[in-house]
Amino acid sequence: MVARLYQLRNDMGMVLEVLQADVTQLEVDAIANAANTDLVHGGGVAAAISRAGGPAVQKESYERAPIGLGQAVETTAGDMPARWVIHAATMELGGPTSAQIIEHATRSTLDKAEQLGARSLALVAFGTGVGGFSLDQAADIMVGAAREHAPGSLERVVFAVHGHEAERAFRDAMA
Repeated sequence: MVARLYQLRNDMGMVLEVLQADVTQLEVDAIANAANTDLVHGGGVAAAISRAGGPAVQKESYERAPIGLGQAVETTAGDMPARWVIHAATMELGGPTSAQIIEHATRSTLDKAEQLGARSLALVAFGTGVGGFSLDQAADIMVGAAREHAPGSLERVVFAVHGHEAERAFRDAMA
């Protein structure tokens, strides 16, 4: 079950939402994956996306790898309701991340969604799993980037979070 937790519009009219939800089940045009530069989806959200989407997601990822830190590329979403997965490199394989990388990855993901003509995008909390980055800082950075984004096709950005701590961090960042 997905419940709306918090919603606002940025200064350019794009709707921003925080939902406690499984990103692999959301009916949006594109979902984001906090990936490594090799696009190997072995753990965390990346593994969940790869499992839910089926073998096409990892196969296409291998064809597009490697990518630079902060860059974003798209693949099919396979068996998921979304049309695309936008893989944003938030770290090297097994390595930590930083505020600059998270900000660059968020902006790259928003830009890639625009290039694809997506009207809706679900973002996950970049860098907060294997990357070991602070949830509160990641939320501030990501919400800030979305608030500043001048939309073209994008009408709605969802922060798809897991757990009450993540919900609180993104809700506070939007407040």
